[in-house]
Amino acid sequence: MPKVKVNDIQMYYEVHGEGFPLIMIMGLSGNINWWDPHLIAKLSTKFQLVVFDNRGAGRTDTSNRKYTVKLFADDSASLMDALGISRAHVLGISMGGMIAQELALSYPEKVGKLILCSTTCGGPKSVPPSEKALGMLTADNRALSHEEVIRMAIPFLVTGKFIEDNPDLVEFKTRQMLKVPISNAAYIRQLDAIMEFDAYERLSQIKVPTLILHGKQDMLVPPENGSILATAILDSKLVYFKNSAHELTEETEKAISVVLDFLLES
Repeated sequence: MPKVKVNDIQMYYEVHGEGFPLIMIMGLSGNINWWDPHLIAKLSTKFQLVVFDNRGAGRTDTSNRKYTVKLFADDSASLMDALGISRAHVLGISMGGMIAQELALSYPEKVGKLILCSTTCGGPKSVPPSEKALGMLTADNRALSHEEVIRMAIPFLVTGKFIEDNPDLVEFKTRQMLKVPISNAAYIRQLDAIMEFDAYERLSQIKVPTLILHGKQDMLVPPENGSILATAILDSKLVYFKNSAHELTEETEKAISVVLDFLLES
């Protein structure tokens, strides 16, 4: 399994395909196994995809340093340096979208185009999760198994209709999410980093072409956050997916098409 020294940790990563690099940054508690294999397969036909486990998640080391979105962005930049990648397109989902914002702000020379999926600028200008979703995110899960925690989360990642219509896919997704699960302590540290993140006042500094994708059925990061980002980031385009929840699983093909059109346009 490939690992490389990134700042003070060993980071697990994978590279798929060839072409101009596309860095893909996963969200809260997730790891490489959480990405849709179809998404990886399609995007890697056009780009060199670099996917990795964030600090504290999956097969990447944890550390004693305070977790912040800025630290996660520093890790992403250091991974690029370690792999000899001077500049790349960057796609981040959820917490990964926050990291992608911070990467574009702190290391603008490293970012070609920016894709922000199901994410938020954080802080008082953002729209918080629903009360039910917030309860799920902050629940004390120490007495639960990893499988119980994941099954509690699934209804917030995809719609109830998708769960009803696609039981086999949901079961596959659950099994993928159970591979190398995050520890409760590391989860809390990642969640704390999210809670402290606030990029709103700096978003006008993002100068790269930016695509914002958001599901209208998203309970974890309400869809209004997409409009907030689109208003604050000058060279940006917002695309809503009316039938999708947080992970855009319900409209994967449309999402892939929109992403490829954006990345491939001159």
